[in-house]
Amino acid sequence: MKLALKITPGARRNECLGWEEHPQAGAVLKLKIASPPVDGKANREIIAYLAELLGLGKAEISLLHGTSGRIKLVELPDAAQQKLAQLTHPQP
Repeated sequence: MKLALKITPGARRNECLGWEEHPQAGAVLKLKIASPPVDGKANREIIAYLAELLGLGKAEISLLHGTSGRIKLVELPDAAQQKLAQLTHPQP
């Protein structure tokens, strides 16, 4: 599955802020990332953070588009869809 992300680098800590509508990308998952956007550090941190949140290996996540922009497109295994829904929409 493909997932669009909106990234805020250089934050105090890594954090998932939920969903937002973006004019060009549609629904995007907003993430704050502690690493600065220098030499690909933020991109590596995004993959590591998503892997941690979703219980995946870092090798299972691929950055498809947006290596130098704030809007990124990643590919995740289809099995991550249910975990992603639980993460962003917790069930009571």
